[in-house]
Amino acid sequence: MSSKIKVEKPLVILHGDEMAQIAFEQILEQFVKSRLDIDLVEIDLTAENRLVTNGRAVREAIDALKAHGVGVKNAGMTVNRAQLDELLSKHPDIQESDLDKLATKSPNGAIRKGIGGNITREDIEFRNLKSVRPEWQGRDIEVDTMDSGGLDFSYSELSNATGVAKIVFVGSSGDPQELHRRTLKKGDPWMLATNSLEEVQAWAHRFFQRALKEKRDIYLGLKDTVVPGYDGVMRAAIEEIYESDYAEAVAAAGLQYHYELIDAQAARIISNPPERALWGVPDNVSGMKLYKLVQQLKRYGLPERKAHVSISRMSAGGGDQYGSFNAPAIEDGIIKVLVDGQEKHARFVKASDPILFMSNDRDAIKDWVKQVFRDASLSKKEVYFGLKREFVDYDEVYSSIILEIRKELAALDTPPPSFMIMRPSRQLSKMICDPPRWGLYPAQNLDGDIFSDISAALGGSLATASSVIKSKDGTMLYEAPHGTAHDLFLRYLETDGKEANFNSSALIFAVGNALEELGSRENNEALIDYACRLKTALIETVAQGTITGDLKGKTADPSSETLVDMCGFLDAVESNL
Repeated sequence: MSSKIKVEKPLVILHGDEMAQIAFEQILEQFVKSRLDIDLVEIDLTAENRLVTNGRAVREAIDALKAHGVGVKNAGMTVNRAQLDELLSKHPDIQESDLDKLATKSPNGAIRKGIGGNITREDIEFRNLKSVRPEWQGRDIEVDTMDSGGLDFSYSELSNATGVAKIVFVGSSGDPQELHRRTLKKGDPWMLATNSLEEVQAWAHRFFQRALKEKRDIYLGLKDTVVPGYDGVMRAAIEEIYESDYAEAVAAAGLQYHYELIDAQAARIISNPPERALWGVPDNVSGMKLYKLVQQLKRYGLPERKAHVSISRMSAGGGDQYGSFNAPAIEDGIIKVLVDGQEKHARFVKASDPILFMSNDRDAIKDWVKQVFRDASLSKKEVYFGLKREFVDYDEVYSSIILEIRKELAALDTPPPSFMIMRPSRQLSKMICDPPRWGLYPAQNLDGDIFSDISAALGGSLATASSVIKSKDGTMLYEAPHGTAHDLFLRYLETDGKEANFNSSALIFAVGNALEELGSRENNEALIDYACRLKTALIETVAQGTITGDLKGKTADPSSETLVDMCGFLDAVESNL
């Protein structure tokens, strides 16, 4: 007779890439397959398989999650140009022009949209990990952002009827050319933003000249993987100027230049600030939030963090920037927004100016707000929304829905949790500098991406945070918020697997949460008990001082730490089961 715990419902497993996948396979073998009699619906979401299947693997993942309801997702690569070229060279029969966008882009947004899910991230409650408290006072860091263009100078409306929105361009021919269309429902917010490439280039010159004059290392952050036709256009223009006009001077001055995705870069700089730097964030909305945070940190320092932070990220619906149409203008002309044939807005753009059109779904926003209030009530947390409602119609709909849900709950004699609505810059400042013991921070998609990475970095690392995507229909996708650990994977390959360094905490916790959810759905007490013991064993292992190298010196008693590699850590967790 098998000693394995019988599980009736299947678990969806979405495989990923690089070092995270090496760890994931070992976790599944050590803590799932060897201990449970369970059907795993496994889908290969590696970058190569997404390419080879022309994105079909992503659609299969969405279908499997909808069919079975609970899954675990591992981190996967979003390929850059060089990596894509390498994959295409391995598969010469594949023509890039024939590829679906799901074949080469990150699958994350498509999966969230496909299941209608929003992300909640929070710290794993390790007992003996100290929060990162870098020394900010005295650091000479300046944030430089554009004072023109972008979302600060956008046009937004709420759709006054259900219909089709079209983005139309009129160039030198005088004939309208449709660039994009999407369906909007009554009450859905939409926004058109553009930037002047000439102003981006002028800003780039001022930015690099300032860095040289003030002798500062240079940091540049954008989200070019998500909005390649907008942030990607700006990055290309800025880096072309850097390479042609400033790279040699920067090197001669002994300075360094760093480019990174803005979410990862924000986490790195806030948790490990350089001594002296100029931080360029061309997007003025993100730039001003980070400018205000840096000014506060420089003046007052970073207080000791005694509370765990939870962030709810609005990622369903239209996805904001993550589901946007974004592209450079093909020539000088006029860009227009038409809704059911009626012109709503028009503006002049020049050739190569980046254009972004985004929208969201009012019903999805309402579902998200309900989810936020429900989660906060269950966890007895206070809620701190971040919205720029007094300036942007796009944000005002969120505020209206929050008050609408509040009235609905009051009518049902179900009081909502305590909540506040503040500007996003104040929300970020409160989360980092003044977090209450039980705080939940709901944020729009891009803000949530940046804020959650900063919070996780200050909590220890992305490997010490948990993440779940929840949908209205009950679909739950648990994941680790970290990436694929490319550098560690290269070292793993160079040493033929002898050096396997990776913190598996977040993946173990995700598996434990998924198994606990499965157990609850089928009233399987043995499975619930095992899932809880697995998570407890993880927390107990770290409490005993057994840690991977990324947490060195971050426990309450560094002198009692025992450093182990990935396999040693997994074995230690297993011994505590």
